[in-house]
Amino acid sequence: MMMILVELFISFFQIGLFSFGGGYASIPLIFQQVTVVHTWMSELQLNDLITISQMTPGPIAINAATFIGIEMGGFWGSVVATCAVILPSIILVSILARFYMKYKDMLWLQDILAFLRPAVVALIASAGVSIMISAFFNEGIISFDTFLFYRLLFFFGALILIRKKNNPVLVMFLCGICEVIITLI
Repeated sequence: MMMILVELFISFFQIGLFSFGGGYASIPLIFQQVTVVHTWMSELQLNDLITISQMTPGPIAINAATFIGIEMGGFWGSVVATCAVILPSIILVSILARFYMKYKDMLWLQDILAFLRPAVVALIASAGVSIMISAFFNEGIISFDTFLFYRLLFFFGALILIRKKNNPVLVMFLCGICEVIITLI
């Protein structure tokens, strides 16, 4: 039990330390640690976890750490993983806040921040593409007809968001209703 707690701490500390850019930027790191390094979950299970983490309040990395921690080490696993994922942020933000307040007007600092923005966008795009590939091209799990329905539902949902500028929560709710109707049929 102690070994799994140490592994959870080290893994989620690394995720917390290197996931610049928020929750979506941490998804590739979570994927690497959870499915490749430790094989605690399959790719499909992790996709389900990401979905659940988006539906529950709170940041994705913290929700994922709590869920994976509970799965692997029970209550103490969730405590260790959750604390490990937030500890680097607490340390780094404390140091950076002091540093930023002292040097915020310097040009070289503004250049560094401008350099980091595209890297964060690339991490978020990588996470989105990975989830989309896994969700849309993993046809061995559900029938092709149902799979086609999900692709069409995604396409029309995205089209409504882009063209009509509707509220994303309303579009997700309508897509959920469509899925329930199709499931019942």
